[in-house]
Amino acid sequence: MPVTTDERYSRQVLFAGIGVAGQERLRRSSVAIIGCGATGSAAASLLARAGVGRIVIIDRDYVEFSNLQRQSLFDEKDAAESLPKALAASRKIRSFNSEVEVVPFANDLTPANLDLLEGAELVLDGTDNFETRFLINDYCVSRGIPWIYSAAVGSYGATMNVIPGKSACLACMFPDAPAGMHETCETVGVLGSVIELIASVAATEAIKILLGDISSAATHLRPTLLSWDVWKSQHSEVKADKPRAGCRCCGERDFIHLRGERRPRITLCGRNSVQIHEQQRPMDFAALNGALLPHGKVRHTDFVLKFWPDDYEITVFPDGRAIIKGTTDPAIARSLYARFIGI
Repeated sequence: MPVTTDERYSRQVLFAGIGVAGQERLRRSSVAIIGCGATGSAAASLLARAGVGRIVIIDRDYVEFSNLQRQSLFDEKDAAESLPKALAASRKIRSFNSEVEVVPFANDLTPANLDLLEGAELVLDGTDNFETRFLINDYCVSRGIPWIYSAAVGSYGATMNVIPGKSACLACMFPDAPAGMHETCETVGVLGSVIELIASVAATEAIKILLGDISSAATHLRPTLLSWDVWKSQHSEVKADKPRAGCRCCGERDFIHLRGERRPRITLCGRNSVQIHEQQRPMDFAALNGALLPHGKVRHTDFVLKFWPDDYEITVFPDGRAIIKGTTDPAIARSLYARFIGI
């Protein structure tokens, strides 16, 4: 027998904070999720099951077997077929909630294709790099669209609501991207539990934002940057309830990332290779060598580090510049750089 909407959402409608009016509001809502890896796929699943009517999923990567430990929307068949994550996620969502409109894009979000976000009332961050997060921040602040920052690596995760004009934006909290090398899931690992924790918190905040004034949902929004280490049983919160005076983005409204400034330039480089022209970003080759060793052959001198994951060769220079051999696809090159070097 067909499942009715009343049956599907009956337990959620019973919750006083949502009710019948709130459920209808969710049905008419539209969100965009940028990055459908670990936190992105978990948040997408939660929001689709909650009945958010339209979900746009944008992701540049494809499913691998190493994803299955923590990326809840994918299965072994997706990995065996190397399906684009956006497409695999949309198929899985439709299999458990055919009422939701899922719009997948197998793309890397850039200043040139921000039109993919048109119509979204809320943007969720499921990315793995600050470059894209700053782009999301510039776009949302310039349009007055709320968004939710989320990140997780190792046993540590963090999330923050950005409500333009009311709260701090990402540039208020992080005027510049962290310098040097960054830990990534590929180099230090990640626990599925911290992914689910951060995604659950973000999805709950997303529902509050979408409900707005229904049942005073907006008054319960968390006004902090929340961080949690599930292994060490430590958590902290930093106030993020007000914009920072003089903030480049929400104060001065200087949207450098919309203009493509500070974005690493990517060019084809010789035969079957791509070069990433990073900004000045000092590399500690000894530390990077140790982090990459479990993932493939690696060697370095004072002047260059070479790493061979699978069928690729990644050459990293002391200032962060890299050449990725084995592909002419900039999206694949950026994905490899983000996974192993961290951007």
